[in-house]
Amino acid sequence: METVFPLRFYASASVASTAAPSSGNRLASIGLWLRRHRQRIALMQWGVALFYGALVVLPAVLPLPSGDAHLWDNLRLFAQFVFWGLWWPGVMLATVSLGRVWCGLFCPEGFLSELASRHGRGKAAPTWLKWRYWPFIAFVTTTIYGQLVSVYQYAEAALLILGGSTLVAVLVGFLYGHDKRVWCRYLCPASGVFAILAKIAPLHYKVDRAAWDHAGAEQPFNCPPLVDVRRMSSASDCHACARCAGQRDAVQLAPRSPFAEILRLDIPARATDAYTLIFGVMGIATAAFQWTVSPWFLNLKMTLATWLVEHESYRLLDTDAPWWLLTHYPEVNDAFTWLDGILVLTYLLGGGVLLGALLLIAPHIAARLMRHPGLDWKRFALTLTPMGAASVILGLTMTTATQLRGEHLLLLWLPHLRVALLGAGVIASLWLAFALIRQAEKVKPLRRGGAFFAMTLPVALMTGVWGLAFFVW
Repeated sequence: METVFPLRFYASASVASTAAPSSGNRLASIGLWLRRHRQRIALMQWGVALFYGALVVLPAVLPLPSGDAHLWDNLRLFAQFVFWGLWWPGVMLATVSLGRVWCGLFCPEGFLSELASRHGRGKAAPTWLKWRYWPFIAFVTTTIYGQLVSVYQYAEAALLILGGSTLVAVLVGFLYGHDKRVWCRYLCPASGVFAILAKIAPLHYKVDRAAWDHAGAEQPFNCPPLVDVRRMSSASDCHACARCAGQRDAVQLAPRSPFAEILRLDIPARATDAYTLIFGVMGIATAAFQWTVSPWFLNLKMTLATWLVEHESYRLLDTDAPWWLLTHYPEVNDAFTWLDGILVLTYLLGGGVLLGALLLIAPHIAARLMRHPGLDWKRFALTLTPMGAASVILGLTMTTATQLRGEHLLLLWLPHLRVALLGAGVIASLWLAFALIRQAEKVKPLRRGGAFFAMTLPVALMTGVWGLAFFVW
């Protein structure tokens, strides 16, 4: 049963409606509308889940597309384009601009996991399941495994990873929690990435702690991702589902500066977020997006393959791995050798960790120079969030561009879009670092200047990495 708002809230809303509503009031009204229409949202979620399921399952049972197939006349190619060319780039853009609305209003995994939890066993989540680094581990694992089985290219791999993830989400929901999203909070591979991107969203559910504490009797409501709404100050864990909108006249959908959360020193900067951003989003994910166009990878592969042939050692050049372990589609001349698998794994893990380690040096230097409470390496690392958002969106749209080029479309606008997106990430990250350092007025100017210079280095490094991929390689 849905929570009924107190009469005094409706009264204040009706009075406000007689005047021209401000943008903040209009946003608050949207949040209230979403809360009042949970049944409509549930119907929409069923529709998304069914569409998602059809795109995951049906293409995997169809034959591979022929050479003259197109996106509009082949379900496998259509599903591939929808998932990796439109869906996931759109989800990332939505999270950066609106917060975690995908999680709260659309995600089929979260919806089905919550539904299973509503009718499941309702057990308490065990301590091991609540380990903070599971989303980071899951993200790295699925990212690397997806590259090994070519998840962007083949429906069988998509069914294995996306379908398998959904089944596990439902199982976790059935076992743990009651009407909650335990999977989303503690285990979802994308949760850590969404938590980071939501930090710079210009919309959030604002909580007035004083109004909450001075309100009347407690009004029960359900927060599926298990957020302590009363103390909520970050958009990272909030799924933007609007179920708390208007709660105790203290919660409303509201605008904010996209820099506000990271610059607020009273909001803790978590190590899990910093590591996910630096090593996950900007490290391993970047390596995963770029290895197919890297001449370094190709040269290393050719060198090792030549050495193996010269020494008559052919085992690593075999292509007998099963498709669920390494890409194996000989009917279209696409099969990974064992050497391919080893090199992809090495490039993603080794290259991603190396890139992340280089990026992490500057936040540590900046924190040491500043020596200011609240300005630790984690806070400085989070100033790179806009750069990380630009990086993951650029990487995902590489697949979009490849698919559109396969249809012989001219993408003359693409380089300009990439430069604009990369430039936005650069400017926003540098501004965040500058604004953060500016708060420490008592720190000597030389130290502040050194800290800012240090934070320009990871921004320059990521700019160079993407510049190589787009304009040199």
